[in-house]
Formats: sequence, C-alpha cells, structure tokens
Amino acid sequence: MHIDSWIMDLLAEYGYYGVLALIFVENLFPPIPSELILTFSGVLVASHHLSMGWMIVAATIGSVVGAMFLYGIGMFLDVPRLERLTDRYGRWLRLKRKDIRRADAWFDKYGPWTVLICRVIPLVRSLISIPAGMSGMNFPLFIILTALGSLAWNSVLIYLGFKLGANLDSVVQYMDIYSNVVYILIGIGGAVACIMYVRLRRKRV
Repeated sequence: MHIDSWIMDLLAEYGYYGVLALIFVENLFPPIPSELILTFSGVLVASHHLSMGWMIVAATIGSVVGAMFLYGIGMFLDVPRLERLTDRYGRWLRLKRKDIRRADAWFDKYGPWTVLICRVIPLVRSLISIPAGMSGMNFPLFIILTALGSLAWNSVLIYLGFKLGANLDSVVQYMDIYSNVVYILIGIGGAVACIMYVRLRRKRV
C-alpha cells in the first residue's frame, strides 16, 4: 500500500487519536513525513466535519510527547558521558574535551531559540530535542518552546489541508520541494562545517 493511502486510511479510522499517534512516531522516526500527516489531517477535518482546533491540539500533543522521548535520550548522552567517550575515542575524530564543552556552552546560550525555530524545519525539528537533553536545557522551558513551535507548524499545515483539500496533490508537491531544499541546505551546511573544522584542526597541529 502506498504510504499516502496508509496514512489517510489510519487518520480516517482513528481521527484525533490517529494524528496524535502518527505525529508521535514521526518525531521518533523523522523520515515519516509530517507534511503528509498534517495536510491529510486538514482534509479530514473538512470531509468528516471534525474540529480543526482539536486536530491541532492532538497533533501538538503528539509532537511534544515525541520530543520528550528524544530529550530523555539526550539526557542519557550527557556532557560528562560524552567527555569520557572523547577521552577514549576522541583522537580518532580529533575531538577534545574542550570541543564538547564549547558545543555545550553554545547550546546553553542559543538553545532556546534553536529549539523554537527548528520546530518548523523538516528532519531537524525532531532531532533538535537530543542536544537539548544533552545540554540539560531547562525542561519546562523546553516543553513550552517545543509546544509553541509545534503548534505553529501543525496549525499551518492542517489549515492548508483544510482549505486546499481539492488541490492536495499540489500542496504535497510544494511541501516535498520545501523539505528537499531544506535537506540539501542541511547537507551543504554540514559539509562546509566539516571542512572548516578540519582546516581549523590542521592549523592548530
């Protein structure tokens, strides 16, 4: 069964609970497309006379609960544990304890804004919860910012699905383009960061 049909069938059968469960899973397994889940949820609101407000609430709850799980994984990979791993294996990656501390200090300074903004960026929107947990970011603040960012993302896509249900294929295509552009930019950014890091390390040697 095509993934589009599978998502639509599950949402049609379980409604609010279906979108909550799917968005929860999407947070843990980012390759599952939240763009499809949310726009299909909007179509369902229009075709099944469901409440848009409750659909958005259900999706946001799924986002927050999924983010909490990833935050917990980040807590397990805390800075002291990473420092011990760096002591043991860092020479292979040319990493030192101060590199871990510097990254942790950066997230302490900019982490809240990063968590909020990244909630509307595909792929990163889920994974950002891990460094938040690693840095020991204030948990209530993390929940609030995750909820706000998720609420904005979920509201926009569910509303698009609701208003443009007849042209859903076009909406999905545009969201695919948006996601692909973001993935490309992330890849380019990662490559540039790696090159700059290697050059910096060579200068220090």
